[in-house]
Amino acid sequence: MSTQVPASELERQLEVRKSRFIARAGRVVTREQAMAFLEQSRQRYPDARHHCWAYLLGDPAAASSAAMNDDGEPGGTAGKPILNVIQHKAIGDVMVVVSRYFGGIKLGAGGLVRAYAGATEAVLAELPLDTLVPQRSLWLTLDFPQEQPLRHWAEHHAAEVLEVRYAEQVSMQLSLPTSHLQALLGFCAAHGISPDMRDNI
Repeated sequence: MSTQVPASELERQLEVRKSRFIARAGRVVTREQAMAFLEQSRQRYPDARHHCWAYLLGDPAAASSAAMNDDGEPGGTAGKPILNVIQHKAIGDVMVVVSRYFGGIKLGAGGLVRAYAGATEAVLAELPLDTLVPQRSLWLTLDFPQEQPLRHWAEHHAAEVLEVRYAEQVSMQLSLPTSHLQALLGFCAAHGISPDMRDNI
């Protein structure tokens, strides 16, 4: 399964009854990076009243970590709506911070939920995305005449030759999408090539 992740940072603004909601989204892969991203937003908009946020790390279908914060807004009106939109968009390794400038008119709990969700939707709808394909790396031991057929197979299956060592036999390290692993093992079996399944990343 591939995962979509942010390719760059993006910022969008939403105005609701004179309150300004500035949503920033970007890629983070650890909680430390997420907190640094939050700090950037605080420095960028030091006079904003709230900096509400949520992040999701890893595969959105089975996140390794997720967190959210209302930063002083009534409980459940900011962080949760932000996280809900992230989950709905199925984006991984993403952080969204929504900085709010209060406009003097109270929005009520329902209005806040809609505003924070709307600001998050606005930024994620236009956020450039990359697709991450899970990779597997392993060493193969083969005879010299088998090197060219293996390189040819690799070219046609999005596999990358990472390293080659020449001795009595050839040792080649390949990195390939995990979805092509079974095809590689079938090729190895048919050509008498020995894969070392222990040496994987």
